[in-house]
Amino acid sequence: MIETLIQAAFPLARPILHGLDAETAHDVTLRGLSVLPPRRPEPDDPALAVDLFGQRFPNPVGLAAGFDKGARVADAMLGLGFGFVEVGGVVPRPQPGNPRPRVFRLTRDRAVINRFGLNSEGLDPVADRLKARSGRSGIVGVNIGANKDSQDRLADYVACTERLAPHVAFLTVNVSSPNTPGLRDLQGEAFLDDLLARVVAARDASGARPAVLLKIAPDIALDGLDAMTGTALRRGIDGLVVSNTTVARPVTLTESALAAETGGLSGRPLFAASTRLLAETFLRVGDRIPLIGVGGIDSAETAWTKIRAGARLLQLYSALVYEGPGLVGTIKRGLIERVRAEGLTNLAPVVGRDAAVIARDLGSR
Repeated sequence: MIETLIQAAFPLARPILHGLDAETAHDVTLRGLSVLPPRRPEPDDPALAVDLFGQRFPNPVGLAAGFDKGARVADAMLGLGFGFVEVGGVVPRPQPGNPRPRVFRLTRDRAVINRFGLNSEGLDPVADRLKARSGRSGIVGVNIGANKDSQDRLADYVACTERLAPHVAFLTVNVSSPNTPGLRDLQGEAFLDDLLARVVAARDASGARPAVLLKIAPDIALDGLDAMTGTALRRGIDGLVVSNTTVARPVTLTESALAAETGGLSGRPLFAASTRLLAETFLRVGDRIPLIGVGGIDSAETAWTKIRAGARLLQLYSALVYEGPGLVGTIKRGLIERVRAEGLTNLAPVVGRDAAVIARDLGSR
């Protein structure tokens, strides 16, 4: 009932929220969600279930990092029908991020540019909130990063891992945010090898067994992808998240003035680049490392394409700005229809089956 009311209210609330600057509108949304009473989502069709990382995901549609940086509304978002939620990013010490304005809606492009700069309350309050929800149903993970002024960024990731591992289902190592100077340098082979080795060791020493995922940028060259996937395989990473926002600006963007803003571009214009990289990644790792597809998902069709390209799980965020919470149900219904139309009982046979074609076709654009 509450979900129905929220979805019905969104068309009325959207003009009000879009009349505010993007960050203020987001803050208002978070405050509204934080006062919702607890609720369980409607049961999902078993055809959507995904068994991964020792967990049964009720459906593959997850909330991407960035929406709930402080881990304040994870349960509210699960209640809206997401199969899992990723909170954060979080860094060890509080940091304000970049000056405002730092997020921009490209409405005609159904896109967002942000340069938040990993603004975070820091590790302590996020860890306390995640610990407080321990034992509740619903799969929640956390995105971890490093402080902008850190003298030892690898130690920052280890500190986050040690503190948060007991309270989450997965940890996503974020080395691909474009808004923290030098962070993407950690995607280099030597740095990445050391980083992943230390994070996995810290996870193992914690006594907990959350999955360790690595989130990569859509802007890397294919030889860089070769190196990253090789390192991930060697270090026993549990999954790859493909991909983060892009610093590229497709020539198709309509909002040309806003497109000049510095930051990471997300939403519909990211779909082609992120899906091509997803397919290329699947061609390199196959079923040895599960993939989470992110970037430009705004319909059942785009979700289905991500799965065909190699995604076992999906994440979205920017499309919620334009489509509202009803999008989650729309995508799930569309996926069920496609599974049934093909005479399947679940999504597994679809994962990666068209990766070569998608990589070729999107790579030729």
